[in-house]
This record gives sequence, structure tokens and C-alpha cells, in this order.
Amino acid sequence: MDPMSSAVAVLTAMITPAVLISACGSMILSTSTRLGRVVDRVRVLSDKLEELAKKNEGRETTERQAIIFAQLDKLTSRARILQRSMVSFYLCLGMFVATSVAIGVVAFIPNVSNARYTIVPVVLGLIGACFLFYGSILLIFEARLALSTIHAEMDFIWRQTTKVAPAELVEQHKPHFVHFRSHK
Repeated sequence: MDPMSSAVAVLTAMITPAVLISACGSMILSTSTRLGRVVDRVRVLSDKLEELAKKNEGRETTERQAIIFAQLDKLTSRARILQRSMVSFYLCLGMFVATSVAIGVVAFIPNVSNARYTIVPVVLGLIGACFLFYGSILLIFEARLALSTIHAEMDFIWRQTTKVAPAELVEQHKPHFVHFRSHK
């Protein structure tokens, strides 16, 4: 193989991890944004819980405190899952960068046909793919937890609004709410 073809083959091989590096960067960015939103929500709910504790005006306040406390519990779990996911994506990123570097290094080693050297980029790439997969699975769990939090909050809001809305209006919309709840 002539030197130009060899150089093109090495650069082509190094592009594949670069695409995966870009994908990891996107996952890190979106996960970081999700984590920031969870932290912001925790701060707002924590302040609201403190405010309600100072008021302590009866059953409605206690019910509201209970829903906020339950949300804070789920938000704490979400934050931990998102942190683990980000660590996984950073490890993934490192593995794909190492894969790209290993491809370039193996290309300069004499006797490239020696399998013990060419296996290094493959192993690094597979480890990176495993980290990407694990981080993605964690995000699925976090999304399910986020959905359950949203459902709980919407249920609470529905219960609160049915107390203050006119009875005929509540009855008119009740079938929609029951239908929604049965498909959860």
C-alpha cells in the first residue's frame, strides 16, 4: 500500500471515533442542562416548603407540603442519576478520544498485522460504547422518574382546582382526567 493510501486509511479510521466524540458531547450538554433544571427546581421547591412551614395554615398546607416533600425526594434521585450519567458520558468521551489516538499510534507501529496492537483501539472503542450505552440507560430511568413526578404534580393540581372550580365545570372535565389517569 502506498503512503498516501495508508495515511487516508488511518485518517478515515480516526473519523469514526470523532463522530462518537461529538455524540458524547451532545449527551453531556443535554444531561448537564437537565441537571441544572433539576437543581433549580429543588431550590424553588425548598424555598416554597420553608415558606409553607412558616405559614402552617391547616390541611391544605399539609397536603401541599407532602407533595413538595415527595417531589424533592424524586428530584434528589433524579439529580443522582443525572450525575452518574454525566460521569458515564465523560468516561465515554475519554475512551473515544483514546480510541482515536490509539488508531493513530497503531498506524505508526511496524508490523501492523500484529493483532496485539490492533486490538487496542477496538477494545477502547467497545469500552466507550459500553459507557455510552450505560449513560443512555440511566437517562431512560431518569426520564421515567421525571414523568412520575409530573403526573404526581398534575394530580395534585387537579385536586386543588376541583375544590375551587364550579361543580358543573369539574363534572364536565372529569371524564378527560379519568381517561388520562387510566393511560398512565
